[in-house]
Amino acid sequence: MEKLNTYEIEDECYASFAKKAPLSIEKGEGVYAYDEDGKKYLDLTSGWGVTSLGHAHPVITEALCQQSKKIIQNPNSGATYSPARSKLLLLMQEILPDNLTRIFFSNSGAEANDAAIKLARKATGKLNIISADKSFHGRTISTVSATGQNAHRNRFNPLIPHHIFVPYNDIAAIERVIDNDVAAVIVEPIQGEGGINVPDSDYLGKLSSLCTENNVLLIVDEIQTGFCRTGPMFMSNDVKIDILTMAKGIAGGFPFGAFAFSEGIHDKLEKGDHGGTYCGNPLGCAVAYAVIKYMLDNKIWENVHDVGEYALTELNKLKNEYPDIIKDVRGKGLLIAVEIVDENTAASIYSKCLDWGLILNVTQGNIIRIFPALNISKEQMEKGLVIFKRALTTI
Repeated sequence: MEKLNTYEIEDECYASFAKKAPLSIEKGEGVYAYDEDGKKYLDLTSGWGVTSLGHAHPVITEALCQQSKKIIQNPNSGATYSPARSKLLLLMQEILPDNLTRIFFSNSGAEANDAAIKLARKATGKLNIISADKSFHGRTISTVSATGQNAHRNRFNPLIPHHIFVPYNDIAAIERVIDNDVAAVIVEPIQGEGGINVPDSDYLGKLSSLCTENNVLLIVDEIQTGFCRTGPMFMSNDVKIDILTMAKGIAGGFPFGAFAFSEGIHDKLEKGDHGGTYCGNPLGCAVAYAVIKYMLDNKIWENVHDVGEYALTELNKLKNEYPDIIKDVRGKGLLIAVEIVDENTAASIYSKCLDWGLILNVTQGNIIRIFPALNISKEQMEKGLVIFKRALTTI
């Protein structure tokens, strides 16, 4: 952990949880962030997919300001309503799949997934949860147990039992184990932290049919892909699912999450099965409403499609130009991966880009993940790719 009295950041001084980049960000505006010395950085990470409308967007700061003057946390917490929550509920009704008629607001994606797994077991009376290899569902002990990466799982014991792992994008593998007292399958429409792994276009549809045939619930984790990150509001919009988990871009950087579920699941739950002190607080609801309303009013998915297509086209040109450095380019919308030949090369590219004012994210050691604010312009993306190419030319 970080020392409480440590202020100066040095190259070899970092927290035990994660090595920090050698910069201290003081403020942000749009797709740009500024360190304490005033140096300007183009941010292609959007806080790991969270600042969906960029830093300090006016609709967010205004919602924070106005709601905080009224009330931040309700008396008796989640047992009372608020106008802010009611507005958000009505807006969510417009964008959620028709069969997902119940919703619970959480503080994070991990909490949403944790609750989805817990309530799926309660609703079905079964124990096993099927997850995919390379999946990532959170850092609570329950969601770590459901994450298909040994790097996350092996360091913690005891893990929560009754988890089954199968290869991603492999329906046959799920067919072989789905009758094994399975309560639910939890899946990402595109694996995010696992490397931006994109399945076949009919994968979710086949998985939905398989779950229905076997009386197994389907939990779709759209924490990273949801709220127009790949284009549509949700990638699972056209597929029958039972539980949808959400977070990250839902509130533009304010800690907020949610999970929606069907009436059939709701009927099998009881009072006291779930709750949370801050869940659905008026401040978070007001911000989430402002962010989602802005996305809808401005048809943000159109920009995601256009800029995403441009970025993928240009990155594939770089792949052809530097085949010894770039192994693969993949993704959808503004969720893009550039797979680099090895970890050392990826680290070098990341470091050089940071020196030249571009903030990237590296996952799985050698995969550079590009997922900027959804309202990034083509010109801003072009500036980032110019710096990225400059880093490639120095390798």
